[in-house]
Amino acid sequence: MSDSPIYHVCRAEEWEAARRAGRYPGSSQDRADGFIHFSGASQVVASVAKHRAGQDNLVILEVDAAVLGPALRWEPSRGGALFPHLYGDLPAAAVTRFAALKLGADGRHVFPWGL
Repeated sequence: MSDSPIYHVCRAEEWEAARRAGRYPGSSQDRADGFIHFSGASQVVASVAKHRAGQDNLVILEVDAAVLGPALRWEPSRGGALFPHLYGDLPAAAVTRFAALKLGADGRHVFPWGL
């Protein structure tokens, strides 16, 4: 659907293991669902608020959607909005940048890169 960056949030230790291995197989929830959950730039803040509220020790991954090929599918989710789902492991090389996703004083996540 789009060649724009897509985003995934995971635990810092999951991403460190993925960097060493060269691939990220997804979280336990991703694996249970059969795909890795991503969000577009306009979706990621709401997705994190819904699914990761109050969680610390997270990182946000910015991923080049164009390099994922047909394994990346934009599928309807809540309210019919299309979300990117990756059917397979995420190559670490597809991650263009990552950053810690810290909690602010108000308990909400502070997003980098103007998200």
